[in-house]
Amino acid sequence: MTEAHTYVRITQEQLDRIVQRHEMFRNARMGGARALLHFFDLSGLSLAGKNLVDADLSGALLRATDLTGANLDRASLFGCDLRRARLVDASLVKADLRGACLRGADLSGACLFEADLRDGAIAEKRAFGDLKVLEHEVGPADMEKAVLRGADLGRARMSGAMAMHTDFTDANLTDCKLVRANLTGSVMTNAVLAGADLSGANLRQANLRGAVLVGATLTMTDLGGADLTDVLTDEPKGVPAAGLVPPLADRLRQHLEWVVSEGKLGAQLDLGGVDLRGAELPKPHILTAIRGNGAVFYGQAMPKVQLQNGQLDGADLRGCMLEGGDLRGVSLRGARLAKAVLRGCNLGPIRLEGGRMVASSLRDARLRGADLAAANLRGADLSGADLAFVDLRGADLREAVLTGAQLAGSLLKGCNLEGAVLEGAKGLRMGAATAGQPGGA
Repeated sequence: MTEAHTYVRITQEQLDRIVQRHEMFRNARMGGARALLHFFDLSGLSLAGKNLVDADLSGALLRATDLTGANLDRASLFGCDLRRARLVDASLVKADLRGACLRGADLSGACLFEADLRDGAIAEKRAFGDLKVLEHEVGPADMEKAVLRGADLGRARMSGAMAMHTDFTDANLTDCKLVRANLTGSVMTNAVLAGADLSGANLRQANLRGAVLVGATLTMTDLGGADLTDVLTDEPKGVPAAGLVPPLADRLRQHLEWVVSEGKLGAQLDLGGVDLRGAELPKPHILTAIRGNGAVFYGQAMPKVQLQNGQLDGADLRGCMLEGGDLRGVSLRGARLAKAVLRGCNLGPIRLEGGRMVASSLRDARLRGADLAAANLRGADLSGADLAFVDLRGADLREAVLTGAQLAGSLLKGCNLEGAVLEGAKGLRMGAATAGQPGGA
């Protein structure tokens, strides 16, 4: 038997007082009280930037509510109606969203790490101990037409979720449970689904261009009509490193000899179109002037790598660790470097024979979420590059070309330029920086 539930409608002023007392409760201050907002009608109100960690909003109506940048870690949103809610950059770590309706909600840049988005139903106990199921639109979590661009759904539980025509562009779904989820027609361009369980999931007509499915479970997964262009799976992409003749180890030795002898001995290394995942790249990583256009380095750890004057146009270096490397004069045009660690790397210009100076090129490179803190990018060509969510704190961007570069990720989170040196930078639109940073909104 189902019964309708009466919702408690409050004003913005009343809600602000409840949130204030919740913050006092979180800080163990006298007069504080946990926010208990289950079955409250908060539609159209604002909770932007508020601290609601461990709050109880189960069954609440939050239609078109502004939760931008709110902290909802471990909050109970069980069975909530969040249709058209704004959750841009919100933190929902380990939040309980079972049975929640997120239809048309905007969760761009939100963090839903280990969030629970499975199905659920709301019931209350009667006086004699039996349960009554409340008339509330719950069941599988409904995310139809929601926007989760750049969201972090790592290890989230989404089995059975309804996410048709949902935008997961650039989202992180690593180790996410998506068993029997309905993802029909969803956009998952460049999404990372490494280790995700997609058993029995429906991905018909989904756009998976450039997505990462390494280690994903695809048992009984329906991929009918899905766009799988440039998808990275466990299958080798291009020429597997293990099948190279002569072997990779021999080629690396010959290349080192070529570098040391300034081209008089050995042979220059050409890894164009080679899949180097899992390949052993012995230290020190001396890859000076290699040719590796279209090569796949995904996930390789190469700290302090020597890549001066390397040609790596269109290469896949997503998730690579290159901290402290020397990449002067490197060409990474159109390369994929999302989530790559280039902290402290030298991507400045290099002087070649005859005194010719060659600047590093990252034109049209995808660096979304990469770490370039304290990197030297002096004079580098970053025109058209995707720098959303990139950490550029303390980086040297003097004379760098940023024409057409995308700096903004979502409303609050974007390219972090705190302490960056921008003297002479070309094409920089300062309004794209994040709040509190140079040119912040």
